[in-house]
Amino acid sequence: MIVLGLTGGIGMGKSTAAKMFAAHGIPSFNADETVHRLQARNGRAIPALAKAFPGTVHNGVLDRAKLRAQVLRDNTAMRRLEAIMHPLVRKEEEKFRSRAFRAHRRAVLLDIPLLFEAGGYRRVHRTITVSCPRDVQIARVRKRGLPMAQIEAIIARQTPDAEKRRRADHIIPTGLSKFEAFRAVRRIIQDLHQ
Repeated sequence: MIVLGLTGGIGMGKSTAAKMFAAHGIPSFNADETVHRLQARNGRAIPALAKAFPGTVHNGVLDRAKLRAQVLRDNTAMRRLEAIMHPLVRKEEEKFRSRAFRAHRRAVLLDIPLLFEAGGYRRVHRTITVSCPRDVQIARVRKRGLPMAQIEAIIARQTPDAEKRRRADHIIPTGLSKFEAFRAVRRIIQDLHQ
């Protein structure tokens, strides 16, 4: 089974690219969705988060804005959060991979925003990054309602786009048109069959 690792900065178009792979029969594991599930009301991460970040959990519900405010500018707090979340997400990824292997999938996609930052690239056969101009990226993220200061802080914590493009085996441009992105996805899939 070929394991593809998809990455890209916030607002670069990972979810759209993952849907394009799914349209070609390649299932994906979404690390962000897994984090949200683990951090949902009474999720598996909630007890550890409540203990590590007092005041961020009330009645089994995580206040994501409070947590974000605590970790974005504090490297120690961010490492504490990653020490809680990364093992839980990794366990869910392993379950996904096992199910896909048992189902005889030819390929799977791991949609991991921190693929290079957290060492996930070591667990995949090929790395793919989505990339678009910074102004397009920021415009997309602003539509989510995040303040500009938080957007800048998030982007600053991520590996720069140029570095991700340099390290990736494949690049999907997402700032031109969906057609261009779809063509890039199709080329990657054709390359898998060679």
